[in-house]
Amino acid sequence: MIIDCDTCEVRGNACKECVITVLLGAPPTVELDDSERSAIDALAGAGLVPRLRLIPIEKSA
Repeated sequence: MIIDCDTCEVRGNACKECVITVLLGAPPTVELDDSERSAIDALAGAGLVPRLRLIPIEKSA
């Protein structure tokens, strides 16, 4: 999974509640493999970090 914060619809106010900002600051792009995604999901499920708030901007054809 590639997380590109520059293309997130909720970028701005929602960043402070996103796991990427909490763990890494606000990088423009982050790439997570399946095990990293699972770890973040487990931490978020336990309430230790916020969930990933990424909502990619839909590109029109």
